Parts: sequence; structure tokens; C-alpha cells
Amino acid sequence: MSIDSAEVRRIAALAHLDLDEDSVELFRIQLGTVLDHVALLGELDVRGVLPTSHSHDSCRPLREDTEGPCLSADEAMRNAPYPVHGLFRVPRVLARVQRDPDDDA
Repeated sequence: MSIDSAEVRRIAALAHLDLDEDSVELFRIQLGTVLDHVALLGELDVRGVLPTSHSHDSCRPLREDTEGPCLSADEAMRNAPYPVHGLFRVPRVLARVQRDPDDDA
């Protein structure tokens, strides 16, 4: 399936990618190959094939959910490097992002 450079640039803009002309051409070829493969998969006769979420039918046995011994709050906080008011303080993982209300995304 053929994909043109304008479509590659549109997809790149949606993904917030800044591509030079060489990259646009490379991605045009690669995306065309992927779409050709998907089209080939669409031609397969899958009547009678059940949908699966895993490639094998194994199932892990679940244990009985029973109450057992647990740590007290003081014991749990004993090894916390920076406890704050009885809570674990951890480094920030995600940065705060300011959204532009006029942005379509």
C-alpha cells in the first residue's frame, strides 16, 4: 500500500516529531511496508479461529485470599528514607505539564 510524504508529515505532526526530508522518505517506505503486511494479514481466512489473549491455554491457580500477619505502620516506616507524616515520600516521576486550552490534542 502506498503512502505519500504528506501523510507521513501529518502522522509525524500528530506524534510531535520533527522529521527532515530524508526521514520522511525513510518513514514513507517503512510505513508502506507495514501497511502492505497488514493488508496481507487481512486476506487470511480466520473463520473458526477463536480470539485469544494469550498464545497458550495455561491458567495460574489462584491461592485462597486469607488474612495473615502484616507490618504495623511504625514497622513499615522504619526503613523509609524520607517519611513524611507517616507516608512514604518518593521522587517525582512525572513532570507537571501545562496544557494550552486552545490545543486540539
